[in-house]
Amino acid sequence: MTQGLDNIKSLTGNLAVDTVLSGLLTLVVCFIAIRIVKAVVAKALGKASKLDVPVKNLITKAVTIILWAVTIIIVAGAFGINATSLVALLSVVGLALSMSVQGLLGNFFSGIMLLINKPFKEGDFIEAGDKVGVVKNIGFFNTTINTLDNISTVVPNSDLTGATVKNYSREPLRRVDMSFCTSYDVPTEQAKEAILDAIGKDSRILSDPAPFVRLGAYKGSVVEYIVRVWCKNADYWDVHFDLNENVRESFAAKGVAMSYEHVNVHVIDK
Repeated sequence: MTQGLDNIKSLTGNLAVDTVLSGLLTLVVCFIAIRIVKAVVAKALGKASKLDVPVKNLITKAVTIILWAVTIIIVAGAFGINATSLVALLSVVGLALSMSVQGLLGNFFSGIMLLINKPFKEGDFIEAGDKVGVVKNIGFFNTTINTLDNISTVVPNSDLTGATVKNYSREPLRRVDMSFCTSYDVPTEQAKEAILDAIGKDSRILSDPAPFVRLGAYKGSVVEYIVRVWCKNADYWDVHFDLNENVRESFAAKGVAMSYEHVNVHVIDK
């Protein structure tokens, strides 16, 4: 009787050791497989020149998480743990976590969309909703924008994907739209000549597309001229402010009276 019990214990011990050894061996094989797969993915991503670095990092992390999740299930099975129950448990835990971090997940997937669609990149000057500034960093959960007065602002990615984004840096050229008003006494050609003279003084203003200067509207007490010129994107604000100053000087030199909206009151004596 005693000998029989000893034989059962011995068999059980051998089975337990075999299970542990099998599990450890499976873990080692899975670990090697993970390293091989990650190396293959890294090599493939290295050849994908069209993908940005943040997108490559995201793909690498996603592959790593998936591989380890599969490894846990395989190794658990090798140790004799019911894989079906483990998968169900992981699903419940995953659902609970997703519900508790819903906002974070929304920002995370919004970050993925920003990295894939590329409405802007780091260094671009953008306007998104009430946020205007230079993009300093695009993260998985939020984006950092430096405003015009150099305040670092962290914006949730979901706010950016839900807003209309104007990217002022994407195109190499940009049009400067302005208007100038003169008195009704100034002939049209004289006013246009003065404005074109001011435009010609700035070498940053492009000749192609050609500058546009036309009489735009007859207003209450002024004549408005519409001016549209093109320049390199980086020169936009310098051209804008310098053109304002140059037109004023040109008007003065050519005897063009600048005017503003006003009301003339005539008193008639009876």
